[in-house]
Amino acid sequence: MLSVAKIQRRNAWRYYIHGVAFGDGRRPVGQSLKDAQELAGLPLGRWLGRGLRALGLTEGGQVSERQLELVFGEGRHPDADRIERGLLDDGVDAATARRLTVLGQPIEEIEARKQTPLLGMDFTFRPQASLVVLWALGDATVRRVIERAHERAVATALRWLEDEVAETRWASGRGRAKTPALVVAAFRHIDNRDGLPLLHEHCLILNRVQRLGADDEPVWGALDTYRLYQHVVAAGTLYTLAMTTEVCETLGLATVPREVTPGLRPVMEIAGVPEDLINWSASRRQRIEDALEVLTDQYVKDHGHLPSERGRHQLGWWAAQETRPAKKKPKPLQQLLAWWRASAILRFGQQLIDSLLERCRAAGAAIRARVDPTVDVALAAVDVAAVVFTVREKFSRRHILAEARRHLLETLRGREFTRGLDDYIAHRALLRHSRRHTVTKPGRQAPAADRMTYTADFPVPHRWWIAPAEGTPPRESSRYERARVASLAVQNAIRDARSRAATDTAPEATTTTSASSAPADHRDLEGETASAPHAVDHPGRDAAPTPAQQAAAVQTHQQAAMPQEYLEGRTTDPATWLRTPKNLDRLAAFTRVADTRRRAMEDQKAPASDPASPVDQHRQEQEQQRQQPDPGQGQGLRP
Repeated sequence: MLSVAKIQRRNAWRYYIHGVAFGDGRRPVGQSLKDAQELAGLPLGRWLGRGLRALGLTEGGQVSERQLELVFGEGRHPDADRIERGLLDDGVDAATARRLTVLGQPIEEIEARKQTPLLGMDFTFRPQASLVVLWALGDATVRRVIERAHERAVATALRWLEDEVAETRWASGRGRAKTPALVVAAFRHIDNRDGLPLLHEHCLILNRVQRLGADDEPVWGALDTYRLYQHVVAAGTLYTLAMTTEVCETLGLATVPREVTPGLRPVMEIAGVPEDLINWSASRRQRIEDALEVLTDQYVKDHGHLPSERGRHQLGWWAAQETRPAKKKPKPLQQLLAWWRASAILRFGQQLIDSLLERCRAAGAAIRARVDPTVDVALAAVDVAAVVFTVREKFSRRHILAEARRHLLETLRGREFTRGLDDYIAHRALLRHSRRHTVTKPGRQAPAADRMTYTADFPVPHRWWIAPAEGTPPRESSRYERARVASLAVQNAIRDARSRAATDTAPEATTTTSASSAPADHRDLEGETASAPHAVDHPGRDAAPTPAQQAAAVQTHQQAAMPQEYLEGRTTDPATWLRTPKNLDRLAAFTRVADTRRRAMEDQKAPASDPASPVDQHRQEQEQQRQQPDPGQGQGLRP
């Protein structure tokens, strides 16, 4: 998961040097950063990114307090003091010497135009709550595995941002150039402000990069930060996919979906970690929910209606800010580990905490034994395109790519996959199931592929109502739930077509390429020999089964084979939204109460009339139609 914050103020480096670099605590006055970090047992900050070479820094080197002040506080070279002294010794005046140490446009010039300079961005990476629980309560080996996977996943996400996203802009955006070299200062935190476990990494990305100028000399300029913000979700899904896959493959674990908010995307947690343990580590969630309820009631009083989906997100942000605790004094990791373990044992018992890893491995083995470690790219592309179209209607490649990574995480359940498979699924979804929405104006250059917008032509399901838990009224289906229904409808149509083709013809099994080569459909996309229409679209299988076998295998694989205990109580599965007897009875009860209330109101307003009057006949017809269930009710799509 990835969140972003701006570094804008001139003294923003003071917040990070006194707070973020010190574990979100308060550093004693007069104590150096390095001494304070060592005394508190906190990890030291380190430099990351390919842009360090231009500054004379090495990747993995320690971030000093003065360097952080110069780079993120003044926009100057991290070794500006030495460079400035050398220039002064050579006879250069003080103003020129200082100007030569500035990276790009001076902050003073930006502020002179009454603008707020953006010095950098804080990208914060953190794993799922179940992984944090395993890291906090596991032994030293488990912690090393999770920390190593966390470091590699952060590096993978930063490399992807450098290779695919990072650009510099100048001349009010008229000039652009790729800049695959970022300057990043990373600080690792191990707990939240309540002192409970929360492994996360603050990556401060400098808003300065180098490009070649008109005279082929390196020039420092500003990043296209808007483009970075656009790709935050795709980078976050890449981090989550990379970290979860490495931990699951190393420790023999698997993932299961956990519904955090009804109607929204489930979070893929480690199988075997109890829900109570996850809630124990997420200490602020209940406080945020209580504050959100108060804010929602006030919103209804002020506006007379419930907030929209975007309004709920904004109210949630305010609730999080209002319930944010004050800074604390950081503690060493070993002391926190002992306190976390003692607290968990007192609450959940010694046996559960000591056997947590074995419990997760047993649940993971059961899932891995029933989940096939392959992906049907044809169905994956349809699923990704249908979900993104239903949720957004107009989308870009970054939205498709983020959804492709979610699809791999939800389908493989932590299994390893071929590198580049997410890009291939995104490419196929755009090529075969989407159409361009961007229209290039005459005389203008066509935009790059990642700047185009697309749309699709999938049928959009009607909205329906869902009966939630006891004591709460029915709620309207969310966009994500409607997107899942649209995706499943198209996938089922593809399976039916494959099954019908299998009964009509019996094509011979075709041999596909090995894991080191591209899929057959990829060769077709590149203009080479077209593959068989029913070949397995996964680079790793030796031969393709018949269409009927493939459809049956994919259906079994997607309905995934996990222990029955993980399927209970979920509303993200379309099959359980309105078809369970409990939900049907609950919805019928709501309907009866509403009909009784409506008839009582009508009897009060309308005078008694002849039973055989046209008014009563029309009312009886309406009631009969209302009592007859719609043949498509609860099934998403209607003919």
